[in-house]
Amino acid sequence: MAALHITDIESAINWWRERSPSPDGITACAEVRALAEVYALMVYYREHECDEGTMPKKAKEAWLAWYASTPDAPCIAICSTAQGDAVCKGCGRTEDEVQHWPVMTPAEKRATWHRITMEATAWRFNRYAERARAATGVDHPPASSLPANGDSKA
Repeated sequence: MAALHITDIESAINWWRERSPSPDGITACAEVRALAEVYALMVYYREHECDEGTMPKKAKEAWLAWYASTPDAPCIAICSTAQGDAVCKGCGRTEDEVQHWPVMTPAEKRATWHRITMEATAWRFNRYAERARAATGVDHPPASSLPANGDSKA
């Protein structure tokens, strides 16, 4: 079984807090409470990862609901593994990760996302972010701020 990184648990908690805010400023929704228990134990035991297989059912269900709201694959349609590279220059995944992506578990996919995000060497994290920043001033502009014809030049 793959491990879930603490940053994913935290992201899921924040997603649920935004989706189902506290009515009184004190009480958290059931999903936040389930995830917060896992998060608290990770902090207490100074663990950076938790095993998806031993996660309490309600916490795992809440995490999977958050996971469903995230992008599935890091692919940017520039796959250099097809040309023989061991690691894709576009997304940062290994050839094995690219080939097995459809059968990987959500936790395995998130572990891959975490690794490629921390490495930040793939074009998805540098060349395209640089172009977006040059065109709009931010790495990931909201779709509403882009011209209708898709041209990044104003």
